[in-house]
Amino acid sequence: MVKTFAGARLRRLREDRGMSQVELARLLEISPSYLNQIEHDSRPLTVSVLMRVTEVFGVDPAYFAPHDTPRLVADLREALPTQALPDLAELATKLPEVAEAVIDLYRRQRQAEDQLAEIVGDRELIAGRSPYDQVSDFFYRRQNYVPELDEAAEALAREIKVRRGETWRVLHDRLVERHGVRIALEDARKLAGELHRYRPETRTLHLSNSLRTGQQAIRMGAQIALLEYGDIIDSIIEEEDFDDPQTRILTKVGLANYFAAALILPYTMFLTAAEAMRYDIELLTEHFGMGWESVCHRLSTLQRPKARGVPFSFVRVDRAGNMSKRQSATGFPFSRTGGTCPLWNVYEAFNAPGRVMTQIAAMPDGQRYLWIARTVTRHYGGYGQPGKVFAIGLGCEIRHAGRLVYSTGMDLNAIDAAIPIGPGCRTCERLNCPQRAVPPIGRRLDLDVNRSTFIPYPLKDPLSEAVPGPRQPAAQPRPR
Repeated sequence: MVKTFAGARLRRLREDRGMSQVELARLLEISPSYLNQIEHDSRPLTVSVLMRVTEVFGVDPAYFAPHDTPRLVADLREALPTQALPDLAELATKLPEVAEAVIDLYRRQRQAEDQLAEIVGDRELIAGRSPYDQVSDFFYRRQNYVPELDEAAEALAREIKVRRGETWRVLHDRLVERHGVRIALEDARKLAGELHRYRPETRTLHLSNSLRTGQQAIRMGAQIALLEYGDIIDSIIEEEDFDDPQTRILTKVGLANYFAAALILPYTMFLTAAEAMRYDIELLTEHFGMGWESVCHRLSTLQRPKARGVPFSFVRVDRAGNMSKRQSATGFPFSRTGGTCPLWNVYEAFNAPGRVMTQIAAMPDGQRYLWIARTVTRHYGGYGQPGKVFAIGLGCEIRHAGRLVYSTGMDLNAIDAAIPIGPGCRTCERLNCPQRAVPPIGRRLDLDVNRSTFIPYPLKDPLSEAVPGPRQPAAQPRPR
């Protein structure tokens, strides 16, 4: 069982109410010394004490839920690159609200720099904070779960009776009967590179015949979201206060696609099947008639309170290491600075197209994950037309790995067998990584003209970089 250490939050509640430790200890029916140990994180909050605390202060138990420390540390590493990693970890663990405030200030600063860059025309700075980055951050902050849309989609799925094998017809009938929308399957060449287009003036949804049935269903589900649940989507976007019109459009598209996946793969039905099949993605794709990427993406959204699936991180990358999707229900620390780790098995998947690759990976903080990766290929048009190849990665913390069929035959307790990876070279603290592409931000290299090393960027040990104290004046000789 995970122990809950929340001393700083409990102390803040007590001080906000103007209570002494003696007064609170009396109300909680514990000794003042025990309360003092809890507030200093020497002792965890027990269930019985937690329940009494919620009664005394009238707060929800979720107020004391552990924060995603690895996620906070990774974000702090970019906001405060010159600070030592142990200090950042302590800040994220003991004062998570302060850590989040620092990260928020850093992001606001970056946003101000982006706006300034746009005013003065600095294209390099503008490119560093694209609308796609902001949309990824939007879903990342929400841990890839949007309850308003997920619950609405499941209710609609019950209403229109979405069933396996009948999804396309059911969505088609909804668009036709409820909205008077005509579905037109078009030759891919006629759409001139477009996969779909909705024409409001004729109420026609044009779908490319290059799309598979499941992909066509996603487009139809997204159109239903925009036509029936546009007010909910707009209200979610308004909360974010996006200034850039392109970011607002991309967020709207992302939320519509989220609704479509939740409509085609309703939460309870999909979670039940996933648990029964031990999260076997191949079986789930066959069972629901959806693609590998769609199933993996849906698996990463199953975080409904009191009915949670395995918390996954989801990523899509290309051969060059570009990350076009990154969404997470875990504390996995995706880097927003530079590329990703070349030791990650999502890149190994390109060497064995279509084959499922598994990896137990260890992050610099010791947290271990089970990662599943496989390539997906997309073609458009006929012979000679270029296609697209991506690697899809799905990962969970090692404590959940036993629920997955992919852990069969693995020794999940073999710590030394895990592959050491990192969030990205610019934020990774591993001193001896031979695959490092660039030195980490805020760290000095250990260079010597008289030696060479197998490691491309040897780093100074943090302990050797301690700032020396003030020099003492030289002793003066005593007069004789």
